[in-house]
Order: sequence, then structure tokens, then C-alpha cells
Amino acid sequence: MAHYIYIMSNPSHSVVYIGVTNNLERRVAEHKAHAVPGFTDTYNAVELVYFEEGPSIEEAIRREKQLKSWSRAKKNRLIESMNPDWRDLAADEKC
Repeated sequence: MAHYIYIMSNPSHSVVYIGVTNNLERRVAEHKAHAVPGFTDTYNAVELVYFEEGPSIEEAIRREKQLKSWSRAKKNRLIESMNPDWRDLAADEKC
């Protein structure tokens, strides 16, 4: 089973949310539908701007914690390495 580390942002890209899931398509749909109260719902973080696959849940959680500890500038560089225009990747292609 695949595990994903993903980053959601709001349309103005002023906030980022980092999470882990074993079903990226379902989890992104939940964020977009505001199905779960919390950070992404409050700050309208509904655009998938970055994701990567982890080999195990333990590795995915480790990577999530690593990314969360980074400065915002470093997170921005990571996002821009995959997605320089900060497009909503879920709108462009199937995750």
C-alpha cells in the first residue's frame, strides 16, 4: 500500500498544510469538500500543490515531521521544485 506526504495550500498561497495519507485522491477530495473541520477548512487550503510517495507509513510520518520543521522558504522551494506555478495538481491530473 502506498503512503503519501502531501501539501495543500489556499488559493492565495499564504498558508500550507502538510499531511500523510494512504489514499491521496480521497484525502484531497475531503479537503476540497471541507469534510473535516480543522486547519485546512479554516484557512481554505483546498489546492494540492505537492506530493510524494513514501515506502512505508513510518517513513511517510518521518518525512511529514521533517517537512513540518522546515522554514516556510524551504517548503516553498520544495513545492516549486515540483510545481513552479503552484497549480492545483488535483485539478490537472489524477493523483
